[in-house]
Amino acid sequence: MTDEIRDLLEISRYYGRDKNYVIAGGGNSSFKDDRTIWIKASGQALSDLDETGLVALSREKIRAISLKKYPDDPAEREECVKRDLQSAITGTGSPKRPSVETSLHELIGYRFVVHLHPTSVNGIMCSRNAGMLTAKLFGEKALFVPYTDPGYTLFKKLESDLESYREKHEEDPTMIFLENHGVFVSGNTVDGIRSAYDKIISAILNYLGPLPPASEISFNPVLHKVLPVMRMLFAEKNPKIIRYRHNTLIEKYYQNQKEFHRISLPLTPDIIVYCKTRYLYVENSATPEKIIDSLKQQLPAFRKEYGYMPKIVVIKDAGIFAVEDSVSAAETVLDVYEDMIRIVSLSSEAGGTKTLTPEQVAFIDQWEVENYRRKIALAGKEQGKLNNRVAVITGGAQGFGAGIAESLFEHSVNVVVADLNEETGMKLVSSLNARKSAGRALFVRTDVASPDSVKDLVAITVREFGGIDIMISNAGILRAGGLDETDPGDFEKTTSVNYNGYFHCAKYASEIMKLQNREKPDYFTDIIQINSKSGLRGSNRNFAYSGGKFGGIGLTQSFALELAPFRIKVNAVCPGNFYEGPLWSDPGNGLFVQYLRTGKVPGAKTIDDVRKFYEEQVPMKRGCRLVDVVKAVLYIIDQEYETGQAVPVTGGQVMLG
Repeated sequence: MTDEIRDLLEISRYYGRDKNYVIAGGGNSSFKDDRTIWIKASGQALSDLDETGLVALSREKIRAISLKKYPDDPAEREECVKRDLQSAITGTGSPKRPSVETSLHELIGYRFVVHLHPTSVNGIMCSRNAGMLTAKLFGEKALFVPYTDPGYTLFKKLESDLESYREKHEEDPTMIFLENHGVFVSGNTVDGIRSAYDKIISAILNYLGPLPPASEISFNPVLHKVLPVMRMLFAEKNPKIIRYRHNTLIEKYYQNQKEFHRISLPLTPDIIVYCKTRYLYVENSATPEKIIDSLKQQLPAFRKEYGYMPKIVVIKDAGIFAVEDSVSAAETVLDVYEDMIRIVSLSSEAGGTKTLTPEQVAFIDQWEVENYRRKIALAGKEQGKLNNRVAVITGGAQGFGAGIAESLFEHSVNVVVADLNEETGMKLVSSLNARKSAGRALFVRTDVASPDSVKDLVAITVREFGGIDIMISNAGILRAGGLDETDPGDFEKTTSVNYNGYFHCAKYASEIMKLQNREKPDYFTDIIQINSKSGLRGSNRNFAYSGGKFGGIGLTQSFALELAPFRIKVNAVCPGNFYEGPLWSDPGNGLFVQYLRTGKVPGAKTIDDVRKFYEEQVPMKRGCRLVDVVKAVLYIIDQEYETGQAVPVTGGQVMLG
């Protein structure tokens, strides 16, 4: 890697990681020497750009594009240009696609070009006075280009404007401002580009004032009953994910139809690509019922008029909501739309906001290049059967719970790890979120013995994802001992976690699942208890644990009967002994240690003696493993006919009659 390429990557990441400069993988950067131009590939994000995200092209072949005669039809023309750009790639054919802006970067005489969409810059560029203010703030050395459809048309416009500029100034501009788009800053060093951007932002903020503040406003509790319904109203093959933002800036624009109208039309290409061209507004938000009624009335009309469902819903006194196929996609939509709100606020101070015309909007909306960019930016979001599902796993920080959470996450499920062990739970969630997945993991500290704690867990899950599809009641404790050794306090604690905790999970999760089913009656959800073989037969000197698990089977069967009309399946998985997990193998207080101390295994003198005793009781001669339990859980979720079942996973140690 040359020093220049290293500089290019460094400055790209520097600006790409700051949402005040670029959002949703937008923006572009390039470096050129005498023969070659290296430019960011289409769909690659500046924020994590590395050498593999660059495409190298022959400058000679790029310059030839200017001399060619292309078809008048925009779609045909852009397809031809795309092929010519691809053929200019040097080497043995990169699988990546060069940015459509490559020709623009080639036009500029400087070695480095960094094109960004800073919020403050677009506060000026999306105003009615963009040209006048550019001249006022930056003088005649800055080149201002009125809005032009991107692609070849913009290339030819910039080519013409640069020729005129060079005749007047005998040099190229270091700053090129594009109306309703952003800015190109160029230079022969990256330090010069940084300095230029600093001056641009400073000049604009000195004129307009600071970026509009946005203090967070708390979650409106009426949404607890709205989001699960809304999620189903938007559901197609898979349910959608709903994410929201609520702050004082957004509050300014949701008060009435007049204010909403100011943020109802797109201003830049990015807004069209990620948020589409129209957005839904709900003004009557006094109760959950009012919001739901408004959605049910407006959504069919919206789809009929525009041909698609909205990606953005603005609800008075609640915030803005993005409806998408994954958390990351929804967050991108929110980022872009909130940035548009900021631009509206700034441009209002600069003489009024200038929206794109219907013709300009239509070009972007139908442009294959922008749709390709969005597709690549959101790549890796596979659409399996479990995609977009939301699962809560209590006791999810370790043992069976962690294994189930990890497996579901690998199936593109959004997982909420609920546990008292905050340190271990946060570590698991961080490791999951570091992987490439369509899902998102969240940790919520939860005590399943407390109904309020479980109620809060469910509320947080709805707030973060929009609903619940799978509740796995896995949290449990085991305190071995006979009647002479177990005091009432230990018995009550064991029962409150193993038995009462399951009740709390089923009670509060089913409330959300019922709301979802009422809007989509054929939609199945699951409540699963991770029970035990001790719930299928008694356990010597372990009655507190076994009794709670037996009770769990009774709850499973009873919940199943009650919830079947709502397509909520309720089943239990009854694992055999998980010898590798901390419950058994913890050297300080694991069951091997406890059973050795209490003499539960006659004649056992070591932990190995205790382990061997239990392994010999299993026909398959081993303990239950994580993969065994995960397969049972996935089977239960996949099937749609069985409910109220206790599925043994015991290696034949317990066989149902």
